[in-house]
Amino acid sequence: MEQTRVAVVGSANMDLVGTAAALPRPGETVLGSDFVMLPGGKGANQAVAAVRAGASCVFLGAIGSDAFGVTLRARITAAGVDTGHLRVVYGASGVALVMVGGAGENAILVTPGANEAFTGLTGDELAAVREADVLVAQLEVPVETVTAAALAARSAGTRVVLNAAPARPVPAELLAAVDLLVVNETEAHALTGRAADEPTALLELVPRAVLTLGGHGAWYVERDRPAVHVPAVKVDVVDSTAAGDAFTAALAVAWGEGRELVEAVHWAAAAGAACVRKLGASVALPRRVEIDELFSRPA
Repeated sequence: MEQTRVAVVGSANMDLVGTAAALPRPGETVLGSDFVMLPGGKGANQAVAAVRAGASCVFLGAIGSDAFGVTLRARITAAGVDTGHLRVVYGASGVALVMVGGAGENAILVTPGANEAFTGLTGDELAAVREADVLVAQLEVPVETVTAAALAARSAGTRVVLNAAPARPVPAELLAAVDLLVVNETEAHALTGRAADEPTALLELVPRAVLTLGGHGAWYVERDRPAVHVPAVKVDVVDSTAAGDAFTAALAVAWGEGRELVEAVHWAAAAGAACVRKLGASVALPRRVEIDELFSRPA
């Protein structure tokens, strides 16, 4: 089997992660238990996750000229991701402040930093997109950049997977270039205005979509086919921060390898489950052997 070539267009952040028995309410201070500083950002996470799931991956994004930027490049490169096109922008890198509660739930504040300056894709960057089997993108960088990448991918026959996170308006031009949309309940409602229990509403926007439901699994919907519910893989949850990134990357890798999409969603669910068993974002992203082990576990 040939290795899937994935191009990821997205954000890179330094994650400052603190844990506590319970998340603070507004105006409240709580004492935490642990602190770690880890590379993150939805784009960087999905790039690393794609490599660990078995793909080759080129990452297109921007880091700052600060110390966080130096560390981000080193860590992402060390994970096996091609960072030859990663830009350096004068100023601060993106930073995410992540609070993780005792049940694995989290609250996240992101300051975009250099990610906001990732605009005007170059010819070399667009060529990297066209050469890939699958483009994976999110919405933590300017939507104009994501749209340009998606249109370049569409022109070359590269499949486009859009993880429309965080929830924000998505232009019709971008949606028209999407082959597979991945959203959670909040993001689905923002796009369709419908209740989260109506996943088929997403098919008014794109030909295929996955609606993730956390511990309740996911729905896969495709035009002219019945909706399919994929159950979650049951594991002990430590930190759910990067579960969606592990899911999206694994889904793209499996689809690029030629798996049927329903099977690909099952494999992606195993990736998400493997991820939540560990603390942190990029360090928790599972390797292929871990995904396969949960995927093959009896229901």
